[in-house]
Amino acid sequence: MTRMLASVTGPAEADLVIAGGADIVDLKPSGRGAPAAVIRRTVAAVAGRRSVSVALGNLPMQPQPVHDAVADLAETGVDTIRLGCLPGGDLPARIRAAAAFAGKVKLMAVLFADHAPDLALLPLLAELGFAGAMLDTANKADGHLLAHMDVPQLRHFVLTCRAQGLVCGLAGALEAPDVPRLLVLEPGWLGFRGALCGGNGRAAAIDPAAVREIRALIPPESRRGATGTDCRLLAARGYAPDMTADATGTDLVFVRDLVLPVRIGAYARERAAPQRVRFAVEVTIVRAARPTQDMRDVFSYDIISDGIRMLVERGHVALVETLAEQIAAMLLAHQRVRKVAVRLEKLDAGPGIVGVAIERSRADAVPGPALP
Repeated sequence: MTRMLASVTGPAEADLVIAGGADIVDLKPSGRGAPAAVIRRTVAAVAGRRSVSVALGNLPMQPQPVHDAVADLAETGVDTIRLGCLPGGDLPARIRAAAAFAGKVKLMAVLFADHAPDLALLPLLAELGFAGAMLDTANKADGHLLAHMDVPQLRHFVLTCRAQGLVCGLAGALEAPDVPRLLVLEPGWLGFRGALCGGNGRAAAIDPAAVREIRALIPPESRRGATGTDCRLLAARGYAPDMTADATGTDLVFVRDLVLPVRIGAYARERAAPQRVRFAVEVTIVRAARPTQDMRDVFSYDIISDGIRMLVERGHVALVETLAEQIAAMLLAHQRVRKVAVRLEKLDAGPGIVGVAIERSRADAVPGPALP
């Protein structure tokens, strides 16, 4: 299950995001971190209704300041302390300094997508008792998370965390359209601040309507348990109540002229290097029962292109027919999808363009490849 983390400035905003359905209350640091008094008041206001996390803030790059800061925060009653892992200095030593408190409070390492995150640190975090790791962006002005790492790279991070027994989170100027793309990866949580401020910037106050919009995009645990449906499928089909019950028609969502380097082909020489493949995919979906209002009501075309990229990243495929079938099966796993048309063209195979085009419907559907 993916949970929703909401960053707040203090007790008042904590109450707002809890009312809006956030699962984790995260205290947004300013400068050297959130003041201890604000942290204590927020913990008291939350009163156990949600988990509370806080970041260390900006600290000198030496281990001792990290040790002392974690020691102080551990006394405030927070559930989780986040340690920023910017490169520079002796980062493993700073991690070990924080790890001295792993038995007293949950520790979360924060790696930054805009600062060449070192995933080789993940085994060390697991060894030292960290509860998890998250990817964020240090400079929000330089773009959101997906501007620095694509979905296959984020999938690798999620899978690596999972293999090490670490809970993982994703954050970094995320907006509503990012939610269905990232839910496919099934991270432990997605973190938000700017998206909860009603389009007024992350320094503005929390907007309750914006909190509810993001919450509505992330199916809660009760929804998953009631339907037995995978969370990522609920999200990608536009998680809205009774979406298909009264649907009267279909819509077409498509991706065309997507060209990717792909390791594909039956000849031995085609294993030596990737070749360009052009993709065109059309997906017929059940129309939402209500007029389209927000991301809950659409099937995102990013689901198509991200899924293709993740399939391609798996390695060599002998036949274009195989890859086309995998794409169709993956998309037909989503409940709103009724029909898929897939066209693959190998652009470097010879003097002309060769490929395959297939159409598959829900009646033809077979279990698709698991992603991730």
